[in-house]
Amino acid sequence: MPDGDQQRQMRRFAGSCRFVFNKALALQKDNYETGGKFIGYVAMAKQLTAWRNDAETAWLKDAPVHPLQHTLKDLEKAYKNFFEKRADFPRFKRKGQSDSFRYPDPKQIKLDQANGRIFLPKLGWLRYRNSREALGELRNATVSQSGGKWFVSIQTRRDVEPPFPQGGAVGIDMGIARFATLSDGTFYAPLNSFKRHETALRKAQRAMSRKTKFSNNWKKAKARVQKIHSRIGNARRDYLHKTTTTISQNHAMVCIEDLQVRNMSRSAKGSAEQPGKQVRAKSGLNKSILDQGWFEFRRQLDYKLAWNGGHLIAMPPRNTSRTCPCCGHVSADNRRAQERFACVECGFEENADLVGAINVLRAGHARLACEVSGEVMPPAAGTHRSDSVAAQCRA
Repeated sequence: MPDGDQQRQMRRFAGSCRFVFNKALALQKDNYETGGKFIGYVAMAKQLTAWRNDAETAWLKDAPVHPLQHTLKDLEKAYKNFFEKRADFPRFKRKGQSDSFRYPDPKQIKLDQANGRIFLPKLGWLRYRNSREALGELRNATVSQSGGKWFVSIQTRRDVEPPFPQGGAVGIDMGIARFATLSDGTFYAPLNSFKRHETALRKAQRAMSRKTKFSNNWKKAKARVQKIHSRIGNARRDYLHKTTTTISQNHAMVCIEDLQVRNMSRSAKGSAEQPGKQVRAKSGLNKSILDQGWFEFRRQLDYKLAWNGGHLIAMPPRNTSRTCPCCGHVSADNRRAQERFACVECGFEENADLVGAINVLRAGHARLACEVSGEVMPPAAGTHRSDSVAAQCRA
């Protein structure tokens, strides 16, 4: 909850960190093109001192030095992730996208949780709305801007008792009509956050397109578009956090399909020589897949299960929705309709998403057993009949 002067200061600090990052990245690129080796943090920090003392960039002295130095560490980490093939090559930062800066020295930060305020160098005391209590020893604080609002993330360190998992195992099948279907029959309806706000977003974007670019009215229209995007993202994240928290707290093992969301949501437009088929339908499907947030759902499940002592098993999705859990027959004819599964061999009928979740759970058990025994994992899910499913079929 910063005042006007503090907001202006934070925008300057974020801009200074962005400038240092881009200037250091440009220097690294020029050095690489001339055949030089990678410039480490120590040498780059000396460059930062020179930039702060240079008459043309003396305004960098107005920003606290520790966030500027930590920006160089972020760049070094980005290069390390690229060299180890964990991320793409570092890219230049743009104004208005992920504006943030970090105070890495805990000695310079004062946190007064009782009164809801925090002290940051060159900003003074700032009041904030507390979302959760900060437990443990304070390590650093990151200030960021999103949707026109400022946030502070406080990282702490504390000792935690080893968690003991609660509940049993469950399989999850992801879908469009049903966001997530569990093997015990529970399912979560999709939120469709983007779809709910699509009309308002379209109107705001059209109004923005009619304004003169970079004019005051254009900036106001852009702020309205950003506000809608922020509302969409906040609703989606809130739904995913609530869902993953419930699942992770009630299950010790979760088996999920190893879906390649990027490949599944790839455009079907094709090229001029080989145009795609059913482009309009595929475009709508891609929009629905991305609106669900499947990858974020899996990411949150992974770390929340680890927090609670459980673990996540990702299984290949091949034939999980075409395999009969009753007799093990695999055929594309088993699922002629999107929602219903009907085995052509034994006549077993059930919701297709529930069948997929049951097969995913069974494949997860098979993988876990193979890892324990040291055997080779079975090539595909749904090749054997489990006793529990057989009992359900007889019932």
